[in-house]
Amino acid sequence: MRTATLILAAWAIASPAAAQVRLLPVDQAAAFRAAGFKKVGTQWRGCGDPGSSGYVPGSIDMVKDLNGDGRLEAIISEGSTFCYGATEAGYAIVSKQANGTWRLVTKGSGVVTPLSTRGTGGWPDLEIGGPGFCFPVLRWSGTEYKLHRRAYEGKPCR
Repeated sequence: MRTATLILAAWAIASPAAAQVRLLPVDQAAAFRAAGFKKVGTQWRGCGDPGSSGYVPGSIDMVKDLNGDGRLEAIISEGSTFCYGATEAGYAIVSKQANGTWRLVTKGSGVVTPLSTRGTGGWPDLEIGGPGFCFPVLRWSGTEYKLHRRAYEGKPCR
């Protein structure tokens, strides 16, 4: 589990601009709920980990307008070998809607990194990191994120 924690911490350090935007507590709670998380004590829990020793509760890692529509999105992460196996991490991306509610855009296993390449509606391609060296890159189709290619360090791979 230390690997996932280190990966998430390294990602946050490498993305200092991500830490600049903060959500109000009411929006934080709504974003977590939209991602399927429930508050247990002071922690937001999403995957159903029974309390394993390496569990890392949900955290909002990035708040940014990812698709250029003028509304914020949040990337939420959680760490658990119980839930995510060797990947040790899961993610969810939620988007604030025009009416103020939040909705789930996508979620899965791995460490998500938005890329500069874009799919339909200006949504960024997402590289999903994890064990290995050839990572899936997902592209927004207009209704969902789908596998677009595989890449390592920005180069195609198999």
